[in-house]
Amino acid sequence: MRCMFCGCLDSRVLDSRPTEEGSVIRRRRECPECGKRFTTYEKIETSPVMVVKKDGSRQLFEIDKVRRGIVKACEKCKVSVEQIEHVVNDIDRQVHSSLDHEISSIEIGEIIMDKLMELDQVAYVRFASVYREFKDIDSFMKELTTLLKKTDK
Repeated sequence: MRCMFCGCLDSRVLDSRPTEEGSVIRRRRECPECGKRFTTYEKIETSPVMVVKKDGSRQLFEIDKVRRGIVKACEKCKVSVEQIEHVVNDIDRQVHSSLDHEISSIEIGEIIMDKLMELDQVAYVRFASVYREFKDIDSFMKELTTLLKKTDK
């Protein structure tokens, strides 16, 4: 594995362990040239999943887009990086575990919103405001009312 600091093509594995989900192996490595340490992750390569957008176009599912959206929604919230990664891994596993090789962007958005509702209500509302494209205060209030009904149950 190439060192991310000096570019050396060799590194030594110091520690390997599976993540809590067991689908990824985390490896701590050390560069013999510069002596710096870094972490790599090894995961099973999955078959590609296509996302069917609202306009009918298709594009490759990219978990990094999901991660960026969740990170943006969780800014200034009390959500740890580990919690975000756990949610992202759950979503990735859920999308890839389907037998279909296509999923709608609407389905992905709903999965994300369900996960965010469990994680942090403010992050949920922030994501929903972009995802649902609120045009006015009434549509925003409807979403808040729905959230309150769900949390009361």
